[in-house]
Formats: sequence, C-alpha cells, structure tokens
Amino acid sequence: MKIEVKRLHRTENSTIGELLIDGVWECYTLEDKERDVKIKSETAIPRGTYKVIINQSNRFKRLMPLLLNVPNFEGVRIHAGNTNHDTEGCILVGRTRSKDFIGQSRKAYEKLFKKMQAAKDISLTIS
Repeated sequence: MKIEVKRLHRTENSTIGELLIDGVWECYTLEDKERDVKIKSETAIPRGTYKVIINQSNRFKRLMPLLLNVPNFEGVRIHAGNTNHDTEGCILVGRTRSKDFIGQSRKAYEKLFKKMQAAKDISLTIS
C-alpha cells in the first residue's frame, strides 16, 4: 500500500492536506505547522517517505499505525483528532475540513485503519 499525504493549506497553527491510497483520495489530514526548526509537540514531520507498521501504542492502549525512522521524532502515529491540539507531530485524519480543523475524524480513521490492517507492506510519502 502506498499512502501519500499532500500538504495543501498552511496557517500559523496547522497544515491541512489530503491522504491518497494508491493514488485514490481517502481523507483529509491535519498536522502541526511546518517549521524550519523543530519545536517539540508543535512541528509537522519532515517531508519524505516512511515505512509504516501497525503495533501496540502504549499511550492509546491499542493497535495503531506507526511511522518508522522519522528524523528527530519518536512515536509518530496516524490517529483521530480535530485540531493541532490533538497532535504532537502525528498525522490526524478526517472526512471534512475547515481552517485549522478536520471533522468526522473517527469515521475516517476507522475506515483507513481497516485498509491498513489488510495491507502487507505500507509506505507513506509526505509531499
């Protein structure tokens, strides 16, 4: 499975994008603001391609997608949430969007997670 996150809209608080699976639109994304210098819990991860695995999250106490080998970041996950206050460098997903907000996040996450669980090999590219 090839996932691509295309960053589209940037504000002082967040970065809104869209997530595609094998070239097909799946949902919107919300990340922290892109910055040249990392600020802990306030910076989007660097652009690039990352391997994704599904493993147990100690924080969320369930299986979740985890991005591997993200420079200067640890524990980067894809999960539900609505604003930059719900992410600490992670990628949030949702079905609707507005400025600094994505909605219907749990629905989007559940649908995406089922597809990811069925995949054997997952890569995620941020552009």
